[in-house]
Amino acid sequence: MERKRVFITGVGVISGIGNDVRGVSESLRDLKHGFSAYPPFLDDPLAPVTLVSAPKEFQVDSNDFEDWVYPEQYRVRREVLRGFAPHGLYVYCAMKQAIEDAGLEEEDVSNVETGIYTASSGSTRLVYHNMSRMHEVGPMRCSPTGIVSAISGTLSFNLVAGFRIQGNSCGFSSACASSGHALGFAYDDIAMGRQKRMFIAAGEDVNYESVVPFTGMRALSLETDPVRASCPFDAKRNGFVCAGGGAVLVLESEEEAMRRGSTPYVELLGWGQSSDGHNVAISHPEGLGLIRAIDKACESTGVDAGEIDYINAHATSTLIGDASEGKALDVVFNSKGYSPKISSTKAITGHGLSLASALEASIISIAMKEGFTPGSAHIQNLDSQFEAFNIIRKTELVAPQVALSNSSGFGGANVSLLFKRV
Repeated sequence: MERKRVFITGVGVISGIGNDVRGVSESLRDLKHGFSAYPPFLDDPLAPVTLVSAPKEFQVDSNDFEDWVYPEQYRVRREVLRGFAPHGLYVYCAMKQAIEDAGLEEEDVSNVETGIYTASSGSTRLVYHNMSRMHEVGPMRCSPTGIVSAISGTLSFNLVAGFRIQGNSCGFSSACASSGHALGFAYDDIAMGRQKRMFIAAGEDVNYESVVPFTGMRALSLETDPVRASCPFDAKRNGFVCAGGGAVLVLESEEEAMRRGSTPYVELLGWGQSSDGHNVAISHPEGLGLIRAIDKACESTGVDAGEIDYINAHATSTLIGDASEGKALDVVFNSKGYSPKISSTKAITGHGLSLASALEASIISIAMKEGFTPGSAHIQNLDSQFEAFNIIRKTELVAPQVALSNSSGFGGANVSLLFKRV
């Protein structure tokens, strides 16, 4: 069966580098980071990390949603808000943006041909809070929405109900590859004619309980200087900065986009995935799984690696992770004489974990539509193992024609997505 073409027609973003498409675009052009010191870390001598990338204009540290402060234009009804974790609020607002951006009417959102795939690790803070309260006062005095607001499927539960989604729905939880998987399987649904439209919604909290546990893995940078705390490809990179927020993309078939007279951001050409089968937390040192994911993405779309002129790398600013991805890119590109531009936008966004793929797909969509290629910030001394790569350190005012986005998660889950400029 001939595959249908798939386009991204709407984007919504709540993030440390901007709370809408315009703000994100400005930050990418200027390579302006979204990092700031998180007050609870400064007050706790046991918290060695200080920096996070958190959305501005949102105050969601309280465990009581009644205390939350967020931009007035969203006005979430109380009966909807009470089922949210903090990142649920971020994503709800991003979805409102994406629906408006795509020009969707209510009947376009709520019908059997429109579905949603979500990505989230759940809310560690609310799980901890709810379990602690249950032990202190008993289960009958716990919140009736405690489970649906906290566990990993919380985004699916709340968005399907809140927006009356009637099509396919599922929540993905494969760590840092989660929203990459969501995008890939949504592509398949539309390309195979199972759905006409899919929302991809991803989000993460940023608070003590969601961030500090990563210090036990030695995964986070302990730097207090934002420029040194997230510096992918730099010789002195030493970990990532956790990012919270939400990103939502609208994927539509070519026929549906044309019917509505939509102007797409980009075409999503297809994807590939693989598993390392190597280690529970660390990527294969030779990047073997990622090589297979990229190769599968190219094979399934008919794209030659030489056609790819930009790579948004997974590169999180860890010693092992960046090196592993570099080995994979060397095999797929450098060894064949190809030299695509490469950057890691995590240098300014931080690492959004399950949010990462969707946020970076949003970034690629914005960059391709607006005509620029985001640079890789904060590199002071390029690691010698990356000297052969075309890593761009400043944003260039020319759009990529074909872009690759890589994501790798715990257990060696790899996803590679291919985008084409419209």
